[in-house]
Amino acid sequence: MNTIFPTELSEGWLIIYIDDIIICSDSWSLHLERLARVLQKVAEVNMKISLKKCNFGFEELKALGHIVSGLSLGIDKNKVAAVLLKPIPQNKKEMMSFLGFSSYYRQHLKDFAILAKSLYRICDQQTVFEMTQERIKTYEKIKKALTEAPLLLIPDWNIPFKLYIDACGD
Repeated sequence: MNTIFPTELSEGWLIIYIDDIIICSDSWSLHLERLARVLQKVAEVNMKISLKKCNFGFEELKALGHIVSGLSLGIDKNKVAAVLLKPIPQNKKEMMSFLGFSSYYRQHLKDFAILAKSLYRICDQQTVFEMTQERIKTYEKIKKALTEAPLLLIPDWNIPFKLYIDACGD
C-alpha cells in the first residue's frame, strides 16, 4: 500500500500498517479532505474496503495494542487484562511469551530492562528454569507496572524541557 499513497505518507498524515490505514488531521474539515483523497486513490486502484471495519472521525482509537490520540499513547487495558489472568509461567516458553508481551510496552515501563533481567536470564538455553520467590516478585512487579503504565504524551514544543538519555549496558 505504500506505493499507492507515497505523497500522503511523506506528508506525514497517513499511517499504514499491513492493511490498516489511519488518517491524522487537526480539524474535521481537513479530515474530510484527506479522507476524500484516500478514498479516491482506493477507487483508482480498485481496492476493496470493508465498511464494517471502518471507523471515521475519532479523536482516539485502538491500534496495535495501544490507545492512540493526537496527544497521547496509552496501553490498551483489554490486552493487559488477558495477560493478568494467566498463572505464573511454568517454563521458558511461557516466560518468553510474557516477556515478549511486556517488552512490547517497555516504553511505558520505567526501568523495564533492569527489572526483567533476572527473568530473561532463566530463559537462556544453558540455564535451568526455576521460578524463585525473587523472580515471582519481579514477575508480579512487571504485571503491576503494566496495569499502572502512564500515558505517554507528546511534548509541548513551546515549553522548554530537558531530555535525559540512558545508554547503560544493563
